[in-house]
Amino acid sequence: MRLSLLFLVCCCTVMRILPQCATAAKARHFRWEVSNMFWSPDCEEKVLIGINGQFPGPTIRAKAGDTIVVELKNGLHTEGVVIHWHGIRQIGTPWADGTASISQCAINPEETFTYRFVVDKPGTYFYHGHYGMQRAAGLYGSLIVDVADGEEEPFKYDGELNLLLSDWYHESIYTQMVGLSSKPFRWIGEPQSLLINGRGQFNCSLAAAHTPGAKQCAVAGGGNRHCAPVILPVLPNKTYRLRVASTTSLASLNLAVGNHKLTVVEADGNYVDPFLVDDIDIYSGDSYSVLLTTNQNPSANYWISVGVRGRQPKTSPALAILNYRPNRASNLPPSPPPPTPAWDDFARSKSFTHRILGLAGNTPPPPAKSDRRIELLNTQNRMDGHIKWSINNVSMVLPSTPYLGSLKMGLKSAMPPSSESPSDTFGRGYDVTRPPANPNTTAGGNLYVIAHNATVDVVLQNANALARNVSEVHPWHLHGHDFWVLGYGEGMFDEKLASAAFNLRNPPLRNTAVIFPYGWTAIRFVADNPGVWAFHCHIEPHLHMGMGVIFAEAVDRVGELPKAAVSCGATATALMAGNGGGHV
Repeated sequence: MRLSLLFLVCCCTVMRILPQCATAAKARHFRWEVSNMFWSPDCEEKVLIGINGQFPGPTIRAKAGDTIVVELKNGLHTEGVVIHWHGIRQIGTPWADGTASISQCAINPEETFTYRFVVDKPGTYFYHGHYGMQRAAGLYGSLIVDVADGEEEPFKYDGELNLLLSDWYHESIYTQMVGLSSKPFRWIGEPQSLLINGRGQFNCSLAAAHTPGAKQCAVAGGGNRHCAPVILPVLPNKTYRLRVASTTSLASLNLAVGNHKLTVVEADGNYVDPFLVDDIDIYSGDSYSVLLTTNQNPSANYWISVGVRGRQPKTSPALAILNYRPNRASNLPPSPPPPTPAWDDFARSKSFTHRILGLAGNTPPPPAKSDRRIELLNTQNRMDGHIKWSINNVSMVLPSTPYLGSLKMGLKSAMPPSSESPSDTFGRGYDVTRPPANPNTTAGGNLYVIAHNATVDVVLQNANALARNVSEVHPWHLHGHDFWVLGYGEGMFDEKLASAAFNLRNPPLRNTAVIFPYGWTAIRFVADNPGVWAFHCHIEPHLHMGMGVIFAEAVDRVGELPKAAVSCGATATALMAGNGGGHV
């Protein structure tokens, strides 16, 4: 009986093919229009990309097993758009992953595309644009999946708060993209402000009384509702779940709540072995749930502070107010905001990251062995005078025809150069502690074809950039899968030493993993989700400069593709000629 019930739950959650599931799961419909609009996220008016006149976009809330249906109209006048549902595995619906040139065609201006997919497991997620650098222009929002009816979380709480973190530039993404592609190269620089739920303050501080020389921000936003400080109301002696996600373009962040401890319980939609911390590091693409107990002096309010980590900070921390009711929110906290740890204290960052482990009895163990290992060397290079990021000395370029369509229809002519057989490894003579001896690179598709159900290890190897003594933090995000993080290491990956130290007992399941400077990170996943999936650095300018690869899995097993997803480039020509081969 127990096994039968387990089978039913699994089918309801993942496949949704049994009639018994229909009473529990719902279809949740949304009609959105993406458009440019004037907004003042940090009290400075700029043009950004919003949804239905909102920034950030509307929050989607659903239960595990529900179907999300989003009719997305492109109201941008001069460019395409897609939306990626970050952390949703798209089991059986790879065309809904929302990656331009990979899973679908970009949606043209004034056209509408319908995303339909199942949110198969509870967790803290978000969505964002995945065309050009539209995420950096504000195209993002929260996606929260609650447990299915009759299920329970493995922890208790009295209330919930949602924090969507981002960084914000006053320079448009078009100026940024031109600079990144120019000779001489023009780097985008550090963001002008950090945002909490789309709100921040530029050139002033809510905590000016504790910051010598700082200008005091208007506590009510100076009448500007777009940048009014975020107020999180709480009651004393309660436990709250803080859902925290980062959709930053560049910045790695640290979040702390004055005088309060945080208990980490979820990472990227997967439960973790709970642990207590003073603050959390959160990289672009990460999401967490932390529990906070309001056990401090109830007559005071407290700062929530978000500051820059991993890069020398030139951006002021973002501040919000934890408002103990019935205190007035205008009563600013009497103590200074908690300080952000030193930006280059990587030992501290590693200590936090290494404490994230799978929850016993909830997280399945990884397969004991892998069928294939792919080693990816992350380097900064030059190509025809342009600065690029490369993987195994190939900088990724995307085709005009989506991979999913061209591979399904066998259109080899639609593939970009060097897309068929990129290397599974790199030369061990490479010195990761120095700038590349030969800085030149080439362009290619970086398309890896992976056997169905193969267990794959991926080793992400960090290295020195073009400048001496510079190695950056890179958070890597895998579409279509969760993966086990087997381990982290310093310097060059050594197979014998590393494999012996891999954590096969309780590694966490994640969809985003960080590589620290001059180090490596090893992950393992099972290629059990037919489709074509991006795997890339989640820093927006790094992806734009070529830092990514593509994994194609059992594309022949993918179901019928919606014509709207692939009617562009060579696939459009093939469809017009009637050469769909019955697949489209």
